[in-house]
Amino acid sequence: MINAYFELGWETEDWIAVVKPPHLLTHPTRPGPETTLWELVQERWPDYELGLINRIDRDTSGLVLLSKHKEATSQLGIMTMNRAIEKRYLALVLGEAPEEQTINAPLGRLCSYADHPIYVEQGVVPQGQKAVTHLCRLEMRFREGQPISLVEVRLETGRLHQIRAHLRHAGFPVVGDKLYGPDRQFYLDCIEDGWTARMESELWIRRQALHATALSFEWSGAEVRLAIPLAADLQEFWMGLDQQ
Repeated sequence: MINAYFELGWETEDWIAVVKPPHLLTHPTRPGPETTLWELVQERWPDYELGLINRIDRDTSGLVLLSKHKEATSQLGIMTMNRAIEKRYLALVLGEAPEEQTINAPLGRLCSYADHPIYVEQGVVPQGQKAVTHLCRLEMRFREGQPISLVEVRLETGRLHQIRAHLRHAGFPVVGDKLYGPDRQFYLDCIEDGWTARMESELWIRRQALHATALSFEWSGAEVRLAIPLAADLQEFWMGLDQQ
């Protein structure tokens, strides 16, 4: 453990992979005192010209890749644009997800197409950007008779909130998701009041059950696969569910 905020996963001469916990911003989104993963990593490696290669939401945990110098930043950036870095996630979703499914549905900000109260919320819209998500069900358990699926998700594109918006569109919202779950009002209420008893009753956990579990790419002529297990809090929730 490097410090109380993130773990070092791998380090080479060219890049670093760290494990971000939930509830920590990946990078600054607005001026303010809130600490971010980006700032913590810069403090740990002050002598490198770091570049952030992939980003995950505040309440998503898992692997974040950073370059250590300009050449690596450029090369990894080009690989990202060319979709040469494969990203896989684990998610706990409501419902009996199919064994395999591809969701090919364009995404865009809902407020761009209609009056909508939440600027960041994405949805499937005809004029949106191409977005493709592949999912595979690994296991299924139950809570009070309601099925919950553990799925592996592979991204073909990387749109804002793509996994969460696509899974909701497919009818399998991520457990604990305040924005793309059972009621988007939870998102607004949490900003104003924090975690509430109603959220505890309906969302069950304090963050979306989404975890960036693997990154794969070719580097210096060799295939690199970085993989970590499901985050401890999600593993604890999953193991507490019923098997039938």
